[in-house]
Amino acid sequence: MRKGLLVPVVAVVAVLVSSGVAFAQATDPSVGTWKLNVAASKYDPGPPPKSSTRTVEDLGGGVFLTTIRGVNAQGAPTWSHYVFKFDGREYPYAASTATPNTSPVFTTVSYKRVDANTFESTFKADGKVTTTNTYTISKDGKLWTARQKGTNAQGKPTNNVIVSDKQ
Repeated sequence: MRKGLLVPVVAVVAVLVSSGVAFAQATDPSVGTWKLNVAASKYDPGPPPKSSTRTVEDLGGGVFLTTIRGVNAQGAPTWSHYVFKFDGREYPYAASTATPNTSPVFTTVSYKRVDANTFESTFKADGKVTTTNTYTISKDGKLWTARQKGTNAQGKPTNNVIVSDKQ
């Protein structure tokens, strides 16, 4: 009788464990697709981009992949792509835009978590900090707010509040 119970018990444990792993990975509030809400955002100096969609994927093991696609204020397509951990280390940053002089060119990004719904990032170009961000995900998980300070490609200070809605 014990052998007859062993297989169903092992199967249930395997399902629970795999469900727990999937649940743990899906609980990071930054994971998902986020669309820029231009009307709720503030770009200083402007003008704001026409659109931007950020996708954050949990690759497992504490590794996240971010891809951002959009259209800048001049109507040119933009994208960026990077992998990171919330460990404060610098990771390579890849970006492209048809009009590269409209934003700083970053070479690295680092992230660290403040709490479950807040994290910070630092973007650098050739070792020099160009932009810092504090991100907050709303408690209901529907709103991503980035408070961004830095320097644009023309060397002028920027102070942006970027609001995105979960898709």
